[in-house]
Amino acid sequence: MTKQTEYVEMAGSVQRFLGDSPLRVALKLIIISFIVGVFMSYFDITPLEVIDRFIGMIEWAWQNGYEALSGFASYFVIGAIVVVPIFLISRLVTYRRG
Repeated sequence: MTKQTEYVEMAGSVQRFLGDSPLRVALKLIIISFIVGVFMSYFDITPLEVIDRFIGMIEWAWQNGYEALSGFASYFVIGAIVVVPIFLISRLVTYRRG
């Protein structure tokens, strides 16, 4: 394999990973970063506050893990009581047609 082929394969891998050409991705990130920076400045939010709030959310989830899981389980059961019968009825109706 030549150096040229390796370079083309690596460039293709990078482009597949990024979802577009590196230059276009960089341009999009610059524009989005500017817009987010304007909004954060307008609402007087600092990056450190965002990090502190994220860490606080993780700590809350860690401390209240059991309660959060039990809440998730109850929502799951309530939803399943509605969704599963509708799914079964729809499958039975399509099965009888076929």
